Amino acid sequence: MKGSGVRVPASVICGAAWVTPQSWYTHNMAHTDRRITVGDRGRVVLPSTVRRELDLKPGTHMLLSTEDDGSLRLRPYRAVAEQSRGLLRRLPGGSMVDELLAERRAEADREDTE
Repeated sequence: MKGSGVRVPASVICGAAWVTPQSWYTHNMAHTDRRITVGDRGRVVLPSTVRRELDLKPGTHMLLSTEDDGSLRLRPYRAVAEQSRGLLRRLPGGSMVDELLAERRAEADREDTE
């Protein structure tokens, strides 16, 4: 991947790139393994059927991670963002936004009284 600073050795790739299924993926796409090849500069081309089925356009930002078993996980950033939504919702102490606003108001009140 030119310019990204990420080099993935062929031994890690093991001849395949894996896309972790999301709920939309499970319902809309057949689970088929596709053989792909790593190019001379470390580039991997996703088959057009995969790009079309996952609505991947030129310039789509992707997150590539290596798994403990040596496989690769490739996910569109939008899928990662959707999956991460609401993770902090259940933190104790209520809303962080409300807490920040309360701190700012208290700070403004202190400045007004000085």
